[in-house]
Amino acid sequence: MKPLSSKVTRALPVQARVLTCDNSGAKVLKIISVKGHNTVKGRYPAAGVGDLVLASVQKGKLEIRKTVVPAIIVRQRKEFRRADGTRVKFEDNAAIVLKDMKGNPKGTIFKGPIAKEVAERWPAVAKVANMVV
Repeated sequence: MKPLSSKVTRALPVQARVLTCDNSGAKVLKIISVKGHNTVKGRYPAAGVGDLVLASVQKGKLEIRKTVVPAIIVRQRKEFRRADGTRVKFEDNAAIVLKDMKGNPKGTIFKGPIAKEVAERWPAVAKVANMVV
């Protein structure tokens, strides 16, 4: 996992529900924890674009529902600033489900765009993505 090249605002706290944009069988995820996140006592950990999270599957196929899966946030509504000064925001909050904690995606097709920060940080995700913004 490489560091990010931009200052991403962490806009998705624990308990937030995000849509999935892959064909893994999950439809809606609920964020349980954010991996590698250090915070102040009493503050909810929050995730941004490119972060690895553990999530519970809320809606989807019966065999994957109510399971805890690793996921990567690929889009967020809250705008974030890139190093060149541009600001980026998306229409929705979205994540992709992983097979393992190393960053290999479970799905084979991603719907919609994926942030450039995710493609830089997770090379296995970048291979499957068809549109990187």
